Amino acid sequence: MSSGSTKPVRSEHSLGLIQGTTAYLVWGLLPLYFLLLPEISAFEFVAVRIVFSLIFCALLLFATKQIRLFLNMFKDRRTMGRLALASVLIAVNWTLYAAAVLTGHVLEASLGYFINPIVAIVLGVIVLKERLSRLQWSALAVATIAVLVLTFGLGRVPWISLGLAFSFGFYGLVKSQVGKSGTALGALTMETLILAPLAGGFLIWTSSQDTSVFTGVALPMLVLLATSGIITAVPLLLFGGAARRLPLSTLGSLQFLAPIMQFILGLLVFGEAMPVERWVGFGLVWAAVALIILDMVRTSRAGHDPEPKQVS
Repeated sequence: MSSGSTKPVRSEHSLGLIQGTTAYLVWGLLPLYFLLLPEISAFEFVAVRIVFSLIFCALLLFATKQIRLFLNMFKDRRTMGRLALASVLIAVNWTLYAAAVLTGHVLEASLGYFINPIVAIVLGVIVLKERLSRLQWSALAVATIAVLVLTFGLGRVPWISLGLAFSFGFYGLVKSQVGKSGTALGALTMETLILAPLAGGFLIWTSSQDTSVFTGVALPMLVLLATSGIITAVPLLLFGGAARRLPLSTLGSLQFLAPIMQFILGLLVFGEAMPVERWVGFGLVWAAVALIILDMVRTSRAGHDPEPKQVS
């Protein structure tokens, strides 16, 4: 009798693990996608990504019969305003990430996503007036020392890493305030729709200047560029499904898969340098990450983490 009642929870938990792991694996392998692209600027790539993401999301809206829910979002001015801000933040994040990979700074990009949970903690304190545990304060202190070490080692502030961490941190904060207005697919469609006029205008301008990546590009390369919409939308939707099915501690632990894979790719595939100062800085960041995971596990065992939800 009890086994029959627990089986659906186990099934939903397993599905959530598959969804979350797949989403972070896609994000972790994303630098390899850039190796296949023709010569392209970060701004043009993001514009292409926005346009094709919108097309893909619109097709999904019709396929899943969510178009009415999407149209209802236009009636909520507060939600629209927050999604407009979210769209700007994610565009900044995408542009920084593309610029980092295209200019050979994959390691700095991975560092940004290692730092991101720490930024989320800082935003929670400053914006949401949350109280930190001792482990969280310790992680914050270690991460601050890490940034100072990396700044000394690089001879400059690691602005790519900090820019990625803060843009995605604020993006998550804004999206959390959107709440349950609409669906994950509807919200993503709205964000790309808001950005589409600017992205489309930029692509038209580059075409008029004969500097567009589409000029003289073969059909296989056009198809590759079009898949940017799929690799944008699919992991975000998988992440949304995982977030509904997994405890916060489990989801928080999975998020480090992506920067770990990006770090390995930057080191072994892109051949970026790792001087001693950078190893020390990364080591301190990993120590801060370990403290955060330890705090999440401790909180979960104390019963503060929500149980996995059964999704009908």
